[in-house]
Amino acid sequence: MEGYLDHLETLDARQFAVAVKKLADSLSYGTDRSPFLGAGIEYVQSRTYEYGDPPRSIDWRVTARTGKLHVKEYEAPKCLPCYLLIDTSASMAVSSQSVSKYALAVHVAGGLALACLDRVSPVGVVGVGDANLRVQPSLSRQQILQWLHRLRRFRYDEKTTLVRRLVELQPSLVHRALVVVLSDLHEVGALKTLRRLQQQHDVVVLQFQDPAELQYTGAGLFRAREAETGRSFIAHGRQRWIDPDDVRKRLKNYGIDHLLLRTDQPFVHHLRHFFASRDLLGKGAR
Repeated sequence: MEGYLDHLETLDARQFAVAVKKLADSLSYGTDRSPFLGAGIEYVQSRTYEYGDPPRSIDWRVTARTGKLHVKEYEAPKCLPCYLLIDTSASMAVSSQSVSKYALAVHVAGGLALACLDRVSPVGVVGVGDANLRVQPSLSRQQILQWLHRLRRFRYDEKTTLVRRLVELQPSLVHRALVVVLSDLHEVGALKTLRRLQQQHDVVVLQFQDPAELQYTGAGLFRAREAETGRSFIAHGRQRWIDPDDVRKRLKNYGIDHLLLRTDQPFVHHLRHFFASRDLLGKGAR
């Protein structure tokens, strides 16, 4: 499965469809219930409190009766609609590896979409860039393959519009939905906007990172240019563009699950474990 990564951007349509299907099968393997369930709306049971559980989930009635903190566990319906917000901006396409953040994000989005359909959960997609790409939730595999192939064609001059798309999307979500953001999170203000969305919906963030974003060891001072805005700035070899640990901590405080996927490392096991843990532990926002 991971071997596809080295040639992901050069696969033809048929090979790409096969790769996406293999990823979906891997994410679905060994699970009966959907791993895409979040905090949910249907009460299942109460259990003892664990460090990191959100205070809002405390079951005060059981806590008062037992004298020990308990939290409520919920399960969302299997038909919970899933929206995939895919970052199509320029920073996603620039890469120091054989596969870019963008190509990996499209691949992961396809696997998640087909895995959702296996659980009869309709899937919609929103492009988070200049291109106005929005597909309403559907159970059609053909439609998913169509927008996947459309997304494989990218540009190097798109700006990120994550905040704007999140603001536009929220009023249209009449019922509770799962919102999966696939982005490198380069837009200022995105985390605060995600926090507002999390108050009504189940939000998951898959952050993509190129190893070159960690640091340029021994590079000294150098002039760089931001891929999306063209803005020039001065950086140094010890600078980190985005600190994933800081992002993870902030999102955790907001009750949002976060997974970092690097383009130079295997990802399938981490992705499968991430969503399976949300299911098996009964916690969507923790």
